[in-house]
Amino acid sequence: MPLQMNRNVFLTAAITGAGATQDKSAHVPRSPKDIADSAIAAARAGAAIVHCHVRDPDTGAPSRKPEYYRELTDRIRSADVDVVLNLTAGIGGDMTFGDPETPLRLDEANTDMAGASERMIHIRECLPEICTLDCGSMNFGDGEYVMTNTTGMLRATGRMMTELGVKPEIEAFDTGHLWFARQLVEEGVLDSPALVQLCMGIPWGAPNDLNTFMAMVNNIPQGWHWSGFSLGRDQMPYVAATALAGGNVRVGLEDNLYLERGVLATNAQLVEKAVALLDKLGAKVMGPAETRELLGLTKQAPGSRDA
Repeated sequence: MPLQMNRNVFLTAAITGAGATQDKSAHVPRSPKDIADSAIAAARAGAAIVHCHVRDPDTGAPSRKPEYYRELTDRIRSADVDVVLNLTAGIGGDMTFGDPETPLRLDEANTDMAGASERMIHIRECLPEICTLDCGSMNFGDGEYVMTNTTGMLRATGRMMTELGVKPEIEAFDTGHLWFARQLVEEGVLDSPALVQLCMGIPWGAPNDLNTFMAMVNNIPQGWHWSGFSLGRDQMPYVAATALAGGNVRVGLEDNLYLERGVLATNAQLVEKAVALLDKLGAKVMGPAETRELLGLTKQAPGSRDA
């Protein structure tokens, strides 16, 4: 198999995520202001795209309040550094069943299931260039939690994203998610070329061994744009692996808290480390304007479409 390295790479910084990391590092931002500040610092360090969730400022728990997303968007859009904004749309698909003998006695405190329109409220208000489309359901870690995205839900939210002019980033956690992404394009729900994020090493999706990774890469249709990442200590090795395999890269505190063993990182430090690694490989890191042109993104003013 010939080397098909990508020598013009866009880098996404995943700023905070929705995992229970808020008490594991003081660098994990909580408030909309803190998340925006961390995103802006990541952009200054070389990230062309910032991928953001929001959290409750007091508890650090993940949130889907539109007012938090609007404050975050306004702060990033008014910064003196340009960056492509990517907001999660994966919230509102969280199902936690009861124990194995009583699965339909849901753990309501850890279940958050919303309709398609409700899941898209903050996207419709903020109009980021990109939002995520978790392209399937999956056991996500141990226990009774299931990341829940039915095919009907994906068709409905995918159509809304396309109609809004917001590029869906197809988050593929396993090969079946890529299979359904192709189906969405064939049906005209999503435009082609599509944008894919390969999410490797998340229990119990696709493991991050290189054979599985290349199987995922080889299932991406020709001409689509793609990026990839892995969790924890494999974050930086995957920067090299994805560039060498022809893709783009993602780093950030959503996926990894450490700069090196025992040293907690900031988002900007992780971006700087990835940029330096790509430079040593001979790759050029693209800016936000080049990335918008490559992906056909439209920068829209928040609130410019009817809610």
